[in-house]
Amino acid sequence: MKKIFSVLMVAVALMMAAPAQAQLIKFGVKGGLNMSKIDWGKENSTGFFIGPMAEITLPIIGLGIDGALMYSQKTNLSYEYAGNDVSSVDLKEQGIEIPINLKYSFGLGSLLGVYLAAGPDFFYNFKDIDATAFKAKKSQVAINLGAGVKLLKKLQVGITYQIPMGDSFEWKDAVAKVANGTKTKTWQVSAAYIF
Repeated sequence: MKKIFSVLMVAVALMMAAPAQAQLIKFGVKGGLNMSKIDWGKENSTGFFIGPMAEITLPIIGLGIDGALMYSQKTNLSYEYAGNDVSSVDLKEQGIEIPINLKYSFGLGSLLGVYLAAGPDFFYNFKDIDATAFKAKKSQVAINLGAGVKLLKKLQVGITYQIPMGDSFEWKDAVAKVANGTKTKTWQVSAAYIF
């Protein structure tokens, strides 16, 4: 146990002794498309997101954290049941999205790099969606899994899959709840420009 503690202390000391230049905070803007569906749906619907972002490079080579504060619009195709009748409904959620990702980057020189990212995503819905069979939740939490490329140290293009940690909707009708999935999964295609 003492050896493990000693190794950890040496690692922390080395990270703290790294040059201040290695601890960079960069700002930028990020935007893209949300492509969402509910578990049982067969059709994708799109929305968009845009907002400022920050990227912090940690002293460990290739490791960093990025976060954003974005306006996000998610459109999900759902179905409502009224007896034996089924009708489709587009659910358009609008709100603030805050993704915070741990990012590991590795490069092929200064002009091209690849990154992997994972972390929590917080969504706060502004729009009140109250349909016949369900009501949208005001806040939702998901886990992001993503990958992308960095070009010319300024441009980042990536794709992220959001896995919801809870239900996206509250079902009013027990029959509808059994017949429908309640978690909204989302694919995001993004582009970011770092200043």
